[in-house]
Amino acid sequence: MFSGVAGVMTDRSSRIPGFYKLPPEERLRIVSDFAGLSEEERELLRKTGALDIETADRMIENVVGGYTLPLGIAVNFLINGRDYLIPMAIEEPSVVAAASNAAKMTREGGGVKTWSSDPLMIGQIQLLDISDLRGAIFEIIQRKDEILELANRDHPTLVGLGGGAKDLEVRVVESPIGPMLVVHLIVDVRDAMGANAVNSMAEAVAPRLASITGGRFRLRILSNLADRRIVRAKVRVPPEAVGGREVAEGIVEAWAFAEADPYRAATHNKGIMNGVDAVLIATGNDWRAVEAGAHAYASRSGRYRPLSTWELDREGWLVGTLEMPMQVGVIGGATKTHPTARISLKILGVRSSRELAEVVGAVGLVQNLAALRALAAEGIQAGHMTLHARNIAVMAGARGREIDLVAEEMVRRKQIRVDVARRILEEIRGKG
Repeated sequence: MFSGVAGVMTDRSSRIPGFYKLPPEERLRIVSDFAGLSEEERELLRKTGALDIETADRMIENVVGGYTLPLGIAVNFLINGRDYLIPMAIEEPSVVAAASNAAKMTREGGGVKTWSSDPLMIGQIQLLDISDLRGAIFEIIQRKDEILELANRDHPTLVGLGGGAKDLEVRVVESPIGPMLVVHLIVDVRDAMGANAVNSMAEAVAPRLASITGGRFRLRILSNLADRRIVRAKVRVPPEAVGGREVAEGIVEAWAFAEADPYRAATHNKGIMNGVDAVLIATGNDWRAVEAGAHAYASRSGRYRPLSTWELDREGWLVGTLEMPMQVGVIGGATKTHPTARISLKILGVRSSRELAEVVGAVGLVQNLAALRALAAEGIQAGHMTLHARNIAVMAGARGREIDLVAEEMVRRKQIRVDVARRILEEIRGKG
């Protein structure tokens, strides 16, 4: 039975037994019937781009099609004395252009300098119902070598590359259900993001830890607060490169606002993550894990703070630094499965997870510079809305040269709306 709106069924149900067993085309047919999709809409979903439907169906569950983001290249990046082209997958206007522009500014001071720690991830094992917590800590530490050997037993390749479980820590954590013991397994994951290896190691040692302590285990999983896997980036830029002393001072004042106020800090850090996430998505990395770790790290002092700092040095140059966790990989997962991710990594030319982490950290700091400079100089909307106007022009039906003409006129009128774009488009075509 159908309603009168777009032919959508009214007695539909999302209870579809065996949906996951069906091929993608059959799933698409069911979804199409459920939602009243047109043939044109179905055909758009079938366009999976570089990722063929068979590969997509192996990557996640219940696949019906693909979703494509624009892939742009940020230029002008000089990181540790080496030039990089930066692939960025993102839907937000102005991000790629802003990164490219700010990267050019940083070249005036020698580009971005970066450093990263060893790729250490933390696996957490939760232990409950332990009567003697302090005694249990002693017993675990006494058997550290045994536990590390057990963790590494099924990972000879990782160990052979110099990675594997390296250390452990034991913490007493107070919780709403009482105190619990939490063991941190510190794992060097080399060039992988590391979730699979860390999780399997945590699961391998959990029964032995429960036996040692006389308690029971529950969770055995990595932590996305990867505070052992840190990247740092620094730039030093002459004030004239950003628009003069007054603009440089404005950047410092904008940072100070974020340092003092978590409401501003959230948006400040979002600007950093605009660049970070775009590179992570382009290279097939888990941007959600990095986001979670970044925001947790920003709160480590007990108050949410910016991930970057900005100041003027004695010579009046603008100095920016960034420090954040960066759990990325160049092997495994979508970095190898997704063809565009493989191409993005080839464009970057990175040779290790640490180099990728440093590039991503550099992009985050440069993106932050771009945002703060826009705020300090002309306001964030000026450049952003110019690019947004192009999208609105396309939505209104503009094509080719019409897009720029309609966008420019909307910006001039300070009215960035589809109805305005349509009127302008009619005017342009009428004159033609």
